[in-house]
Amino acid sequence: MFIVTCPNCGTRNRIDERRTQTQQPRCGKCGTELPAAATGGGGGGGGGGFGDEPEMVTDATFATMVLQADRPVLLDCWAPWCGPCRMVAPIIDQIAAESGGRFVVAKLNTDENPRTAAQFRIDAIPTMLIFNHGQLVDRIVGLQAKQSIVSRLERAAGAAV
Repeated sequence: MFIVTCPNCGTRNRIDERRTQTQQPRCGKCGTELPAAATGGGGGGGGGGFGDEPEMVTDATFATMVLQADRPVLLDCWAPWCGPCRMVAPIIDQIAAESGGRFVVAKLNTDENPRTAAQFRIDAIPTMLIFNHGQLVDRIVGLQAKQSIVSRLERAAGAAV
């Protein structure tokens, strides 16, 4: 799975790369065909293919995408109905776009992935977890300023050296 932003309405769409071989992806909101160039993937196991947008993590992909990542990971734990989660989403997107590959930025929908949410005792959202070398090194709960999130992420990256 990877995320493609619709060029028409700006909606972020989750795309199953296996289905793109037989079907043209379309925006779930407005129905516009999504660009073919965007369907080349974007994420992958092992932390090697992360790009400019947050990756979607699931219970099934958590171990490979987060715990085995080769750089620090910022995992945004959210739910679609959560107002503060929607408010922090553009900040998470900016951090991903500006990270230059230095960090992995990922999102975990806690409603769809209760096992991982329970494992890390996510009882308030948004909660951002910072991992380094497979270890949880920081937890940020609630709506935070971009500078605060980046500062804590960079502190975790400094611990990697």
